[in-house]
Amino acid sequence: MDSVGGAITALREGRFVFVHDDEGRENEIDMVLPAEHINPSHIAAFRTIAGGLICLAVSNEIAVKLGLVYMHDILRGLSRINPMFKKLTSGKTPYGDRPSFSISVNHRETFTGITDFDRALTIAKMAEVCRKIDSAGVEKFSNDFRAPGHVPILIASKGLLYERTGHTELCVYLTKIAGLVPAAVICEMLDSSTGRALSIDRGRRYASKNNIPLVESSELIKDLYQDMN
Repeated sequence: MDSVGGAITALREGRFVFVHDDEGRENEIDMVLPAEHINPSHIAAFRTIAGGLICLAVSNEIAVKLGLVYMHDILRGLSRINPMFKKLTSGKTPYGDRPSFSISVNHRETFTGITDFDRALTIAKMAEVCRKIDSAGVEKFSNDFRAPGHVPILIASKGLLYERTGHTELCVYLTKIAGLVPAAVICEMLDSSTGRALSIDRGRRYASKNNIPLVESSELIKDLYQDMN
């Protein structure tokens, strides 16, 4: 089975997958899990194995229906109140595009929102919102969540991999081709010995040792164009 096929199988079974974007982009590996499978032990694994920022990536279609917008657009809109926001949001990241961050949320049944239990609850309930986006999802989102919170939401670009090849798009694309709710929990893999992102070589060794599929962005782009032909 190829790595994309192995990743799809793992995601459907509620197992972790590693996704590497590209050496010419962030050159980072993200630990990934479908939002619909999340539980507190997964959040603990994200914290202890990956160590980066635990985020929820959702499809652009879902974000539009929920009325979510990118954080840089929110801040630029506030520049008429504080001109500093315009300066803070000018330009692009060193890897060439704008971050996909939107707002952060907590479910209203959480307490502080930061514990493994609370973040798993928030993400699981957001997965329900995404699953029911064309029925009760929008109402559940407005009634059952508060912002700001401890789960940052990332919005995938409208064209997914045709438009942007960040981890947000790569992981939402993976959930889509796996036939899952297009919402993925993602977290950067960090290296405490170097203080930097985990290298692809060390990531591959860890993935092989622990039987975790590792997918390159180039493989997903190839899969996308093969499906077109």
